[in-house]
Amino acid sequence: MPATDSVITLERLNESHIESLTALYREPAVARQTTQLPFPSSERWRKRLEPDNERMVQLVALHQGIVIGHISLEQFSRIRRSHAASFGIGVALAWQGKGVGSKLLATVLDIADNWMNLHRIELTVYADNEAAIGLYRKFGFETEGLLRDYAVRDGQWVDVLSMARLRRMPGQIPPGV
Repeated sequence: MPATDSVITLERLNESHIESLTALYREPAVARQTTQLPFPSSERWRKRLEPDNERMVQLVALHQGIVIGHISLEQFSRIRRSHAASFGIGVALAWQGKGVGSKLLATVLDIADNWMNLHRIELTVYADNEAAIGLYRKFGFETEGLLRDYAVRDGQWVDVLSMARLRRMPGQIPPGV
């Protein structure tokens, strides 16, 4: 079990992280909370590196050089959706509940707000993933809807929540007020 006071560093995903990133998503507890198939290949992650894609930010949380968490934020490429992005996150089971997800999410939201000038960040999360839903709410995400039978997991159809966080500029009046 990792110590909660251990040093965790964040870095932009690069080739040197591929093997331990692949291992992270091979963890059954991590894989079952994504819509990816289990046992991802390292080559699949290499293809996602896209070195010059400014619309994508991929960060890893490291402990002693091993990937213990990952977050990927991707701004939508369609011009009428370029104010928005979606993200995915995974944290190793042994590190869940120890602040890794908060550190990754806080960092990527700072980039979204202060460097990419994004207005809307959206995600889907399994409706029974209470820990993740709590994390997202902590950072201002609100539930926008329930998508029934969205994905198959463990041989069963499962629902997801659609959640989003809208960034308001100082003095901006929310719609409908």
